[in-house]
Amino acid sequence: MTNAELTYRAKNALRVDNDENDEIIAALCEAFPSYIEVTTGYPIAQQDNEPLIMTVFDFIMRVWYYADHADDVKLSRTIDNLLKCITLKANAVNRAAAANAAE
Repeated sequence: MTNAELTYRAKNALRVDNDENDEIIAALCEAFPSYIEVTTGYPIAQQDNEPLIMTVFDFIMRVWYYADHADDVKLSRTIDNLLKCITLKANAVNRAAAANAAE
């Protein structure tokens, strides 16, 4: 997904209609793929194919953008569990890539 598409999706998830904070939202969107790769090990190049990543994107944008609500325990727990699932999938993707490279 391009950064413009992520920004559009983030604005929908955040329920932001105006263009006031587009630069902030775009910066958060730009940081997201690297965050997922570092946090879970899921390669950036393959993130568009994983629906769980887009699900956690919406939740993480809420936490990052509305930092004053970051103490929402249920949302944080949901994000943590989704990141664990993505990590398991990343391990499988990375093992498959290593097996293909070995052939």
